[in-house]
Amino acid sequence: MTIRVADKKLIIVSALNGGMQQSRDGAFVPVTPQEIAEEAERCYQAGAAVVHVHARGPDGTNTTDPAVYIEIIARIRERCPVLVQTTNGVGVRRDPATGSFIWPPDSERIALFEIEPRQDLYGIAAGTTDFYHPEGNYPGDIPYVNSVALLKETIGRAYAKGTAIEYEIVEPSAVHRLLRLANEGVFDRNRRNIWLLHGAGFGSVPPVARYVAFSINEGQTLFPDALWGTVGAGRDAFWINTLGIAMGAHTSRVGFEDGLWRANGELAKFNADQVDDMVRIAALYGREPATPEEARRIFEISEA
Repeated sequence: MTIRVADKKLIIVSALNGGMQQSRDGAFVPVTPQEIAEEAERCYQAGAAVVHVHARGPDGTNTTDPAVYIEIIARIRERCPVLVQTTNGVGVRRDPATGSFIWPPDSERIALFEIEPRQDLYGIAAGTTDFYHPEGNYPGDIPYVNSVALLKETIGRAYAKGTAIEYEIVEPSAVHRLLRLANEGVFDRNRRNIWLLHGAGFGSVPPVARYVAFSINEGQTLFPDALWGTVGAGRDAFWINTLGIAMGAHTSRVGFEDGLWRANGELAKFNADQVDDMVRIAALYGREPATPEEARRIFEISEA
C-alpha cells in the first residue's frame, strides 16, 4: 500500500439518518432538512469531515425528490463547511396499500447528479445484496439490486464532475466486480481517489474480524493506491472501525443510519456522540480527525 503524508489524518464520516431509521429510546434521528442541517453542524463541531445524508418526505420516510436533497445541502452549507455525501442507494418506500417495499428505479437514483447546489461526494454499493439490517430498521431480507449499468453510469458521471465515489463493498466479491470494470476501461484502477468502504454486520456479512480483514486485504491487493475505510452495524460499529484504524484506514464511518449505540454500549442521543467516541478512539492510535478541507485534498475533489 502506498503511504501518504495525509494518512495520519482520519476522515470521520457520520451517516446521519439512513432511509428507514426512526427516533427511539432517546436517540434523535434527523428527518427534516432543518433537523439534518443542525445535526450536520453538531457532527462537524465534534470532528466529522463528511456527513452522509438521506432525504425524507413529509411522512418521515424515504424520498428521492431532488428538491428535498437541494434544500438539505443548502441548509447544511449555511451552517458549516462539512462535506456532504449522497448515495445512489436512496432507499425504499412502502406501498401504503400492501406494506410491501418499492425500490426506486435507476432513473430516480441517477437524478441526484443533476441537483444544484450539488453534493461533494457520492456513494454506491459496488454489488447486489440481500439487505438485512435490523439496526437500521430494515428487519427482513430485502433484495437490493445494483446493476453494472447503474454502476457504470455513476462512475462516469461522478468522475466527470471531479469528485469521488465511496464504493460500498457489500462482500469481498464486489471488489472483483470493480476490478472487472477497471479492466474494461470504465475507470483507471490506479486513480488515487478510489474509495472502498468495507463493512460487516449488514446482510449476510458476519461481524467477524477475519472476514473484515480479508475484505480489506482484498481491496488493498486489487487497488493498492485506493483510499479505504470501515463501517459496522449497531454495537459492532466501533470495534470494526478500531480494527480499520489499526490496519491503516483512511476513513471511519459512524452514524444513526448504521446503529444508535455508543462505543461503551450505551444509546447515543445524537450522531455527534458517536463522532466524539470515534475521535477519542482514533487519538489512541495517533490519528487526528481530518478537517473538511483536508478531506477534500485527500479525496482529490474539486469545490462543489
